[in-house]
Amino acid sequence: MNIFRFSSPQTFYPLAGRLVPVFAVLAAVCCALGLWLGFFVAPTDAVQGEVYRVIFIHVPAAWMSMFIYLVMAFWSAIGLGLGTRLSFYMTQALAPTGALFCFIALWTGALWGRPTWGAYWVWDARLTSQLLLQFLYFGFIALTRSIEDPRRADRAGAIIALVGAVNVPIIYFSVQWWSTLHQGASVSMTKAPSMASTMLWGMLVMAFAAWFYSLAVVFARVRSIILERERHTDWARAEIARLGGGR
Repeated sequence: MNIFRFSSPQTFYPLAGRLVPVFAVLAAVCCALGLWLGFFVAPTDAVQGEVYRVIFIHVPAAWMSMFIYLVMAFWSAIGLGLGTRLSFYMTQALAPTGALFCFIALWTGALWGRPTWGAYWVWDARLTSQLLLQFLYFGFIALTRSIEDPRRADRAGAIIALVGAVNVPIIYFSVQWWSTLHQGASVSMTKAPSMASTMLWGMLVMAFAAWFYSLAVVFARVRSIILERERHTDWARAEIARLGGGR
């Protein structure tokens, strides 16, 4: 199968439509299973007590907020380098979902920080760089929507995505580079996890739920963007008419 043929908005549109319900179902199943493991099966933490269970939402959200921004930077580089329209569409479809996960990570982190540190917010290196990521998401969304010319908006957004990607490794390595209140990673590819297996499985399943949710929502959103940006083409007009948006 020639996967490059899906680089065209016209051919990618129906493929995304077929994948949306698949990923939506997988997200719902993983979310239900992950929440059950995290809140009903995993044992109480010996040090933090019950409050630690926020990690089953906080950690996957933080992972996805960073990963999605890197994917945005990847598509931005492809779009600038090859001039592919779909790359810019994907970048714009990813941004709101990444911003949502970044907000969830900050919000749940505050809920965890209050009983743990005694404050909802401290100007910790990890928290500050994560907050900067939230501003980068908001800046990308605001800039691309404020420029009337779609091509100029695509290029301006791509530059923000590429420049802002530098912040992602700063977030990840901040607990190693600076003295920080934020605890180190509980899961690492170079050493054994520092948590019970049921805790680990609950967090990983929730991470898969966040992954599948992102795919479902982004594919659904990019279909709307494709129709909006390609509405001058015959196939897009026909699809809009089929969906009831035509006259």
